[in-house]
Amino acid sequence: MNILIFGPNGSGKGTQGALVKKKYDLDHIESGAIFRKHIGGGTELGLKAKEYIDRGELVPDDITIPMVLDVLQGASPNGWLLDGFPRSIVQAEKLWEALKADGVKLDYVIEILLPREVAKNRIMGRRLCANDPNHPNNIFIDAIKPNGDSCRVCGGALSARSDDQDEDAIDKRHNIYYDTDTGTLAAAYFYKNMAGDGGFTYIELEGEGTIDSIKETLLAQLD
Repeated sequence: MNILIFGPNGSGKGTQGALVKKKYDLDHIESGAIFRKHIGGGTELGLKAKEYIDRGELVPDDITIPMVLDVLQGASPNGWLLDGFPRSIVQAEKLWEALKADGVKLDYVIEILLPREVAKNRIMGRRLCANDPNHPNNIFIDAIKPNGDSCRVCGGALSARSDDQDEDAIDKRHNIYYDTDTGTLAAAYFYKNMAGDGGFTYIELEGEGTIDSIKETLLAQLD
């Protein structure tokens, strides 16, 4: 099973992706993790990517696409869930061309719907667990409030990403995501317009529900 997942920063996309990965034993390929690995390793691509990420800008295709496609080619035989890519209409088109050229079937495309202002508030309240960044902790959401400075799931230490507290950086990321002409929503709609004829199913999820309710809705459609 091969899946693309779309959703703005703050929509719970990473949490839902982790749940799907666990249920179906998929490789969770998250573009941000790929970037962080290269940045932490001090690779040439990583250093170039960091310059754009620090400004809250989209990393250019000539850096992003080779890294992502290389990971897809080495993914588990069970399949993959690709999170955080494509982020533009051009990337969507190039990914589709690459999948077809390699004979790789896309099974599902998931879009999590969330109003922009709600997404922004969620980002600013987000806290990351040192043991697992996909453990849900948010100081502004009652259902997933952390235990003081500790992760509500495992008790690990929590931290806030500096760019999660920078409203200008958040606005830049959301400008990219909510752009329906060339940005990430344009990429999602590229696949939405091909659903059925492209041989895959397009799933829309309301992102304002609880983690469990969204999970149940999603898994019912994947089954």
